[in-house]
Amino acid sequence: MPQPHRPQPRPSTDADPEAATTDATAAEPAGPAPPGAASARALDGILVADFSRVLAGPLAAATLADLGADVIKVERPGTGDDTRAWGPPFADDGTAAYFDAANRSKRGLALDLGDPDDAAAARELARRADVLIENFRPGSLARYGLDHTATRAANPGLVHCTITGFGSGAGAELPGYDFVVQAVGGLMSITGEPGGPPLKAGVALVDVLTAKDAATGILAALHHRARTGQGQLVEVNLLSSLLGSLVNQASGHLATGRDPGPMGNRHPSIAPYETLACRDGAPLAVAVGNDRQFRALAQALGAPELAHDARFARNQDRVQNRTDLIKALEIRLAADTPQAWTGRLTAASVPCGPVNNLSQALELAGRLGLDPVTPVGAGRIPQVASPLRLSATPVTQPSAPPRLDEHGTPLRTWLSGPADQPLPTRV
Repeated sequence: MPQPHRPQPRPSTDADPEAATTDATAAEPAGPAPPGAASARALDGILVADFSRVLAGPLAAATLADLGADVIKVERPGTGDDTRAWGPPFADDGTAAYFDAANRSKRGLALDLGDPDDAAAARELARRADVLIENFRPGSLARYGLDHTATRAANPGLVHCTITGFGSGAGAELPGYDFVVQAVGGLMSITGEPGGPPLKAGVALVDVLTAKDAATGILAALHHRARTGQGQLVEVNLLSSLLGSLVNQASGHLATGRDPGPMGNRHPSIAPYETLACRDGAPLAVAVGNDRQFRALAQALGAPELAHDARFARNQDRVQNRTDLIKALEIRLAADTPQAWTGRLTAASVPCGPVNNLSQALELAGRLGLDPVTPVGAGRIPQVASPLRLSATPVTQPSAPPRLDEHGTPLRTWLSGPADQPLPTRV
């Protein structure tokens, strides 16, 4: 459960970073927490004002909540975040499961920025916050005094994170939707089967990647603030996050000038690194990353001679002779099921696995002790657990995503009172 926010003293803006580092280094280490004391969270005491909507911004804010920050989600009265209506499926209270996926552990506050009193409350929240996250079109928040120029003037220590589709320059007016960015950003051109139509990823992958970039930038900015007392503007956009994630495909293009195309489940530079047909055509994912692993694969298949075949001995040879290689492997794999081969090949240290559906994937994670799902209250949709594991500052046990304006009354009272008062305790 996020802790009540208490304004944290910040270094003066002219503090000497080296002196601050020296003082921190010289300080006596803290002793162990007393028995029964609550575990410290990495972002305890950090207040996040989440003005963002849909997925990238809300997911970044939820990640900060996982790390212990107190997050206030600001939404439009009446309708709230667009994703509250993106269904089916819906929760028992009528909220879409999509909304729940990115809004755990937050407080809910509804404000109409077109209303003078609500806009004043929003500005006061920005003045008290440590982090502000928003994904409005560039320039549109200036009319409410919530653009970076205004928030920085009122709160020099604020980390203001703005998320756009295509940046704040020539692309400022373009709406940023994951599906469109997957198309114009090149991802769809390399997804699917050769000769088939371009395909999107099975999840809003660009939004998820952008959320992780935003969280990384915010954490870096908070570290900078701890040294200097100064906040800063963190800008991320969906197109740049996608291009940054294309890694070897983008590098290969820059090296050769050629555009990569779709290869289905195959890899452009490694073989075999794809799904292979087993008994009755059932697929097995095989990821042979080096020649040693290929020799182990050939041995486990009862065909050690494949590793000595000049066409297959080295990875570059296997890539060049992929068609013959896959034919030779699938002839042998047809003798059994993907599950049976997974056991044998894993024992031989060959990376592989069956193509699971989502329920099977969650079952696998549970069997491996990863605790992939966590409850958040009776009648509420469980949450997929945070992937983060920190030994000294563990992530929080998530609470249910807020209902629209669920915490509005106490939060508006708090925002209208003295700034040094702690946030009201969550019930």
